[in-house]
This record gives sequence, C-alpha cells and structure tokens, in this order.
Amino acid sequence: MPAPIRPRRSVLFMPGANPRAMQKAMALPADGLIFDLEDAVAPDMRERARFMVAAALGQGDYGRRERVVRVNALDSEWGEADLQVASAMRLDAVLLPKVESAGQVRDAIAVLDHAGTPEDIAIWCMIETRWSWAPPTSLPICAPLQRPTGCR
Repeated sequence: MPAPIRPRRSVLFMPGANPRAMQKAMALPADGLIFDLEDAVAPDMRERARFMVAAALGQGDYGRRERVVRVNALDSEWGEADLQVASAMRLDAVLLPKVESAGQVRDAIAVLDHAGTPEDIAIWCMIETRWSWAPPTSLPICAPLQRPTGCR
C-alpha cells in the first residue's frame, strides 16, 4: 500500500556537524528536517557529523516533523558508511545527492537493504545536474526500483 502523501510547507536543511542547529530544530515550526552530511559539512568533519546526527536523532524529540538524512554520494569515501549508519537511525527518508542514474539508486538501496534498513524508509533523490535530465528515461526511479513497500 502506498504511503500517504504528506503535505510539506517547509523543509529545513541543517548541517550535520552543527549541534546547536540540530537542537534548535526541535522547536522550529518546519514540516520536515534534513540533516545534511554532504555539502553543508566540511570534508574533515563528515565522519564525526554522521555520529552527531545519529545521536541527535536518537536523543532528540523532533515531534511529528519528517526526519531525513542527506548522505554523501555512494561513490565518495563517506557514502557507504553514511548509508550503513543511517540504516539504524530514526528516519523517515534517506536523501541521495546528485543522482544521475537509476543504477545509483539501485546501488544505494542495496546497501540500505543489506544493512537492515526498515522497508518503510523512503528514498529521496536530488536531481542536481544536467546529466540527470537527459535522456529522460535514464531515471525511472519509482516503478522499476520499488522496495517491497514501494517508493514514497
């Protein structure tokens, strides 16, 4: 059964290496929170940020806000570990950056599934480059890549 559609008026990005921002987000009236492990975090802080986000999500009360973690690309030095740690976090979705092919999504889903990620965790894809748009059939994201519960 497809997940119900959640209306979102605002989604707040915050750097995963900023504990003050993650603490403050508990009181902000956003519909969703994206804990960024990628571009918002300096490369030398990315491993540490991964565990800071896991701790914040494990201990913090974010209420009914949608909780999303933006991981590093799977082909980066941080991507696979980000996905493995995210698999144990209290999340609604994992956000994949700079997606350019369905193969990238399949590979990320394989890592998440191998790590035991609950099937109700959604996969969000950021389409950020011109290569993501052409040819239009290169990203058949939902139907061919459905996890048992489907794309959300």
